[in-house]
Amino acid sequence: MKKDEYGFSRICYIGEATFEYFISLMITGAFLAKLTSHLGFSDSLTAILSSFVALGCSFQMFSIAFFRAGQAKRRVTFLHILNQLLFMAIYLVPFFRLGKLAKTVAFIIFLLGGYFISNVIFAPKTNWFMSLVPDKKRGIFTSVKEMVSLVGGFLFNFGMGTIIDRYESEGNVRGAFVLCAIAIFVLMLLHTCTLVFSKEKPAEESVQAVGIRERFGNIIADRDIIKVISISIFWTISYHFSVSFFGTYQIKELGFSMQFVALLSLLYAVVRVPCSFLLGHYADKHSFAKMLKICYGLAAVSFLFATFTVPGNGKVFYTVYYLIMAAAMGGINSAEINLIFDYVDAKSRSDALAVKQTVYGLCGFLATVAVTPFVDYIQNAGNQFFGMHVYAQQILSAVSFVCTLLLILYLDKIILRISTKKD
Repeated sequence: MKKDEYGFSRICYIGEATFEYFISLMITGAFLAKLTSHLGFSDSLTAILSSFVALGCSFQMFSIAFFRAGQAKRRVTFLHILNQLLFMAIYLVPFFRLGKLAKTVAFIIFLLGGYFISNVIFAPKTNWFMSLVPDKKRGIFTSVKEMVSLVGGFLFNFGMGTIIDRYESEGNVRGAFVLCAIAIFVLMLLHTCTLVFSKEKPAEESVQAVGIRERFGNIIADRDIIKVISISIFWTISYHFSVSFFGTYQIKELGFSMQFVALLSLLYAVVRVPCSFLLGHYADKHSFAKMLKICYGLAAVSFLFATFTVPGNGKVFYTVYYLIMAAAMGGINSAEINLIFDYVDAKSRSDALAVKQTVYGLCGFLATVAVTPFVDYIQNAGNQFFGMHVYAQQILSAVSFVCTLLLILYLDKIILRISTKKD
């Protein structure tokens, strides 16, 4: 029996995704809200900073130029080290002897710089590792990768959340920030090892010979690819209309402690892990497009619960929202990437991923920015809207609910009628 020369590299990919996920937990959601609250940032600014996760995706177009030679490993490894050092630096900002404005500028530069680099390398890195996975096992492999990240993510999130709560109760929140910076540095070292020890398939000559302009033009000119990319665009708009504002909603209006946020992460993993496996198996058997219909249906239900979440029922309703969304996200993230591998020729996949993530990120960020004045208006009016006491996050969740229903219709009427392209 022929030895699988890429088996160990796939294991490294699972480790790479896990360590990267741990770092992402510390620069988003409640962790980010805790840091920005200490620095005196407004809810709206925190939401915009949170949406840098999406905005950073808009920089992936640069990967077409930076990785035009086809081989990705060396550049990906170096740039990942740099971007994770920038993420570490955001936890050092509170110690800078600067004014509030200067600290704000430094914080944004570090955060946006980190997202810029990580997203430039996303497409070639994903293409590098996913090319090592057999087509008929992509669904199961992706689900296993997510399971490991989520289970480990809960343990990491719970541990860090508990420690931060303890430091804060002792009046030493700055000490917690030092610990966070050290944690990111250690994770960076582990993450780098997974990249160094992974193999990479040789680049195809046909990919190397095509110019940047032609590669970009080929993607834009393919109507089927644009239709597939549109799925991610519609979803990121639906998602960022509301979820970008949930980090501060948990900490402030709903009054959640970091330990409760960590408990939510446990429940999230408990739900998402089996759902990810079941959905991955379903996608391998039927298709990722059909699997997405199920996932978006679950997402719509979760947004409906978020619409009715208020401080009085927050722990119950937000938990229900969060767990249903966990089930939905058990398939959404992997499916949106795997759709590219289903509908795009092998030689164009990295470029298609870059274009998809670029437009995806820009639209997600703009969606957050567009509704930020509305959030400010509702909060400045004492959470009043047309004479009713309502929180901005409730209204935005209702909008996300409607948008997700429309996305399901688009998926059913457009995407499922396109022929897939297999190697």
